[in-house]
Amino acid sequence: MLGDKIVVRDHHTRAAEGVYGLVRERVLNSPGRIAITVAGESGSGKSEIATEVGRLFREKDNFKSILFHQDDYFIRPPKTNTEYRKKGLKHVGIHEVKMDLLDSHLKEAKSPEFSESGQIKKPLIDYDKDCILEEKVDVENIKLLIAEGTYTTSLENADIKVFIDLDYKETKKHREDRGRDKLDSYTEKILKKEHKTISSHKKHADIIIDSRYTALKSGV
Repeated sequence: MLGDKIVVRDHHTRAAEGVYGLVRERVLNSPGRIAITVAGESGSGKSEIATEVGRLFREKDNFKSILFHQDDYFIRPPKTNTEYRKKGLKHVGIHEVKMDLLDSHLKEAKSPEFSESGQIKKPLIDYDKDCILEEKVDVENIKLLIAEGTYTTSLENADIKVFIDLDYKETKKHREDRGRDKLDSYTEKILKKEHKTISSHKKHADIIIDSRYTALKSGV
C-alpha cells in the first residue's frame, strides 16, 4: 500500500530470522513457487516481519520474492472504509477484503502453467489519496510469494502459515507509534471484534510467533 510506513525493529528481525530458519529447507527444496503468509492483529508487526523474511531469502539465498499486502485488497480505500465502519460493527470483518482475489493471485502465481515471464494484475491502495489503483507485478525468476495481513491464515493457497500471537491490547504501543489508527473507544470495539476472528485462525498456523517475537514450530 502506497503511503504505509514500515519501520523494522530488532524484534521484527529476530522473529523473521526464526521463521527463515524453520522454513528455509522447505522453500529451497520446493520444485515450484511457494507461498508464505504472515498474519496477526493490528500493530503486531506483520508487514515488518514479512518484509524481513523476504530480505533474508534475497540476501542469503538469492531468492526473489513478491510481497502481497492484504490492505491492497480491501473493497474500499482506507479512509472511506473507516467512515463506512462508523455505520456499525456489522461492517467490520473479513468480508471487507477481497480475500478470494488475493487467494486466486497466489494460486495463479504458483500454477505450473503460469508463464515464467507472466505478470499478475493486482490492486494497489494509495493511503494518502484514499483511492484504489492497479499495478502489475512481474513473477519472472520469483521463487517466494509472501502474503501479509490480518486474515491471511485463511488463504487456501498458502503453503506455510505464520501467526503472530499478540492481541490488540499487546500491540497498542506499536499502533500509537504508527499513528495511522485513531485510538478511541469505537476503534477498540473494532479491534475487539477483529480479535475474535483473527484469534480463531491460530489453530491453522504452522509457525507461531510468541509475545517475545520468537518463532516456534507448530506443524510445518
